[in-house]
Amino acid sequence: MEMTARELNRSTLGRQMLLQREPLGLEDAVCRVVAIQAQHPASPYLALWNRIDDFDPAELDAAFNNLTVVKATMMRITLHAALADDYPIFREATEPTILAARLRDRRFKASGLSEEDAATLVPALLTAAETPQSAAELSAWLETQLGEAAPKGAWWGMRQYAPLLRAPTGETWSFGAGISYIAPRIVPVLDNPEVATASLQTLILRYLSGFGPASVADIAQFTLVQRTRVREALAGLAAETVQLVGPSGEELFDIPGGQLLDEETPAPPRLLGMWDNILLAYFVRDRIIPPEYRQIVIRRNGDVLPTLLVDGYVAGIWRATDQGIEATAFHDLPDDVWAALAEEAQQLATFLADRDPQVYARYGHWWDKLPDFETRVLASP
Repeated sequence: MEMTARELNRSTLGRQMLLQREPLGLEDAVCRVVAIQAQHPASPYLALWNRIDDFDPAELDAAFNNLTVVKATMMRITLHAALADDYPIFREATEPTILAARLRDRRFKASGLSEEDAATLVPALLTAAETPQSAAELSAWLETQLGEAAPKGAWWGMRQYAPLLRAPTGETWSFGAGISYIAPRIVPVLDNPEVATASLQTLILRYLSGFGPASVADIAQFTLVQRTRVREALAGLAAETVQLVGPSGEELFDIPGGQLLDEETPAPPRLLGMWDNILLAYFVRDRIIPPEYRQIVIRRNGDVLPTLLVDGYVAGIWRATDQGIEATAFHDLPDDVWAALAEEAQQLATFLADRDPQVYARYGHWWDKLPDFETRVLASP
């Protein structure tokens, strides 16, 4: 079966619950979207606001506090929010990548510690973090274990290599500038190639269920796992996957019975938060971001701006200001689209009012660097 670009777009939007807000419970929704990019504390909340009918942010607060949804370093060596039961699998799948990026980095190597030293320290570090511990407290603990001031780079490597969760600090979006850590209830198996392969296969199936159909390059992009590992894992999943053909003739993989939608399926406007995974889940970002807008939306330092989706594709960006929700369109939009965006913006302003009316304000400097596009204030705070 051959898929068109718009069919892929609509299928992704449907699987990611962006064609309509769905009446799902919090945990079911988090499972459906696989994992939520969480560099900024507000982003998981905005991701779920866009996807769940009548989303109550207090439910996510509670889930973070009771550790049914956890925030930790996972795919792409970045912070994600995921179900607690999924975290060990996702962490095991990405273990070789995280190990190489942190324990083989020159900053950790400068400490004089070896990979074996790190592996030896992990169980005791997790024991020390059975209750929430600040970064300063765990860094001090590491110094006591090493018998002297911890060499520069030791804590830098250990804090991301060790499977530590971020402990909620009770701030507006559950997490703030002060970082606290806690050990997971189920500890991932580290440095075991067989476990890593089995967990990668599970992650691939979950990724395809939430983002498929997708290519080897797409899977590698989402996970930041080497394509060779992805291909090997897919070879063992031949009975659990199907193959399709993409618009450029590329080989795509999917789960049997995965939702495939017609290219004429309506796609309502959405205001996505920063780093929404739908913008980062593919090697070829054209599925959601028109090529001419990619460098505007994804900045050189990796910041991914909050975006407007119009007809399923990025058509601009938005920000919250003193005046309200301000939208900048990258091309001319019809009046009815502006009206639909205004309805979304008013709902967003209401959602933000009790939490952080100027969410993402620290990133406002990017707007000074934008080309001259049409900008409108769509909703008052």
